[in-house]
Amino acid sequence: MNLLPTQWRKRVFATVICLTFPLLIVSSDEPNLTKEQVKQFLLTAKVVKSQRSKKGITNPWRLTLTDGTVTHDASFQIIDEHKPTMQLASGIEVNFVDSYKYNIAAYKLAESLALDDMVPVYVERKWGGNVGSLSWWLPVKMDEGERHKQKLTAPDVDAWNHQMYKVRVLDQLVYDNDPNLTNVLIGEGWKIWRVDFTRAFRLSKDLRNPGDLVQCDRQLFEKLKALDGNELAEKTKHYLTKDEVKGVMARRDKIVAHFQELITEKGESEVLY
Repeated sequence: MNLLPTQWRKRVFATVICLTFPLLIVSSDEPNLTKEQVKQFLLTAKVVKSQRSKKGITNPWRLTLTDGTVTHDASFQIIDEHKPTMQLASGIEVNFVDSYKYNIAAYKLAESLALDDMVPVYVERKWGGNVGSLSWWLPVKMDEGERHKQKLTAPDVDAWNHQMYKVRVLDQLVYDNDPNLTNVLIGEGWKIWRVDFTRAFRLSKDLRNPGDLVQCDRQLFEKLKALDGNELAEKTKHYLTKDEVKGVMARRDKIVAHFQELITEKGESEVLY
């Protein structure tokens, strides 16, 4: 069952899978760290190796870091582009932004919604004279584009769908202007991550594709209703403008209203899981 929007284009740009490396990336010795330990590692560990992707749009770096005990890779994106207009495949976008800051904002938003198990830890760090977002390198087996090419299906369809429903909600909330299948990564046990938000957080107060919202996790629904605009603005003050936060909150209101309408129409058990 394909639960991703049909209009997602396969324009490949940087994700945490740097495209100079093979698609199948499996880590057999993932360190068992808490999210706070991962953050501290990304912020403070020494960079001992680096390689830059020659493919993709944002040309990220794959960095190897170590703190003397743990050695692990991370993806470093420094893109921070602002243009009055930008010609895209979908048309001309006014006030175009492509920024690493949105990666960090997306993670902070995911934390507020208890979705940070689906978004890798992103922190802001300076390296090589540049400031960018640094994210934990994920133990990925394939991306959603590759899954489609191989026509693979998760063995537990319900579990897969429940993850995808969360991805759909997050996508409508952040309003990514260029989502694509390579930004949904799949790991061991068909675990899903959503990555690369550099073209998200547009100012639109409307939902991009409300029809994609079919069901919602109960905890996520409660978290959405409880999301506070002032708290979000404080958490993302270095990464989102006031208008961008207002856009998130306006879309949140419409997501909640959409699901409430579905509940009234179909019954809670058919909408919330």
